[in-house]
Amino acid sequence: MKLIIHRGSREIGGTCIELATLQTTIWLDAGLPLKEEEDIILPMGNPDAIVISHPHQDHFGLLDKLEESIPVYIGEVALDLINAARIFTGRPIIQRQVHFIKKDCPFMIGDFRLLPKLVDHSAVDAFAFEVEADRCRVLYSGDFRGHGRKASLFQEMLTRPPQDIDVMLMEGTMIGRENGDFPDETSVEKAVQSIIREQKNITFVIASSQNIDRWVSVARACMKEHKILVVDIYTAWVLEKLRGISRSIPDISWDEVAVYADYRQDEILKAFPGIFGDFRRRVYRHRIRMADIRSDPSRFVWWTKMSRHRRIGSFRGQKPVNVIYSQWLGYLDRQENPGSGARDIAAFRDDPGVNFHYSHTSGHATVKDLQDFAKAINPDKLIPVHTEHGDKYHIYFGNCLILKDGQPLQV
Repeated sequence: MKLIIHRGSREIGGTCIELATLQTTIWLDAGLPLKEEEDIILPMGNPDAIVISHPHQDHFGLLDKLEESIPVYIGEVALDLINAARIFTGRPIIQRQVHFIKKDCPFMIGDFRLLPKLVDHSAVDAFAFEVEADRCRVLYSGDFRGHGRKASLFQEMLTRPPQDIDVMLMEGTMIGRENGDFPDETSVEKAVQSIIREQKNITFVIASSQNIDRWVSVARACMKEHKILVVDIYTAWVLEKLRGISRSIPDISWDEVAVYADYRQDEILKAFPGIFGDFRRRVYRHRIRMADIRSDPSRFVWWTKMSRHRRIGSFRGQKPVNVIYSQWLGYLDRQENPGSGARDIAAFRDDPGVNFHYSHTSGHATVKDLQDFAKAINPDKLIPVHTEHGDKYHIYFGNCLILKDGQPLQV
């Protein structure tokens, strides 16, 4: 079996890993780089199939640039969430041949046998993969952590690890980073609860609509403090797609959740009745108007995104607005694109009319959890991927083999 990291050996994001036998070639992920200014250079040749570990752009974002004849293997909910984002940003949904994968259900692609293992990450339908071919066994960790609301999946991997792994490709996002202020989702929930308990004006939470663990943390805090959690139509649709996973995830049918239906997103619902069915009717059953929010803003917590900075600013007055920033702080430093809102959100940190709070735990494993994971798997070779510090792996782990992007390895 031949292995090539096309992208990801020296950076976080843009992951694309090729595995090939004489007869079959597959890619594990096909992601866009996180740095917007970079030119995209596609790997040479087309694989027989692409396997997507989870629905984050830095793992699937190259699909639009690849031939539509190449089939994709992905979780069903993961595809739903990718298409949800595309619909609400005016892009066509993915139409190519898709095969759905499920946890612990092996499948074949030519010479390759793959076994998906569900992992704890800040995305739903996130998988690691055991891959076998040519009497070789490879484990690709994907993105994972051990401190989210699905931490039991991490513990299960430690207690019943895959056996006889020749090569493990393991992410190392958190090497060189700290997660100490908020070590887990429970700490985020407690911080949010403490902030909203004392609010005199509205609170805005800036977070990804697809970070469901974070949604649960904020929703639980709101319920404990008897606040109404306001979402937009897109977030409401994301929650709709998750109803099949768990009925315990708060959605718009819950009394504590309300939908603010802005014009543009409402027009999208009307334009695609075949996709949304009766969802628009149910949205309006749980709709809240701006006048209701402004009548007593201290009753509300609004789940939003950076581009809504003008709305946040409009609530400034005699009493300060709370802004809880619940994403990676590095996004605030990327202010090249004015439309992203990063520059304006960063400015709130020095705004006397805003109480700016940071409350976030990483979607990636800490160094300690990475060490426990590597020890449990005990591969013959450990290869860094999805990291800016592959050269430091030998400090923390044994059996390290450092590859460069494009460097082939015969497993």
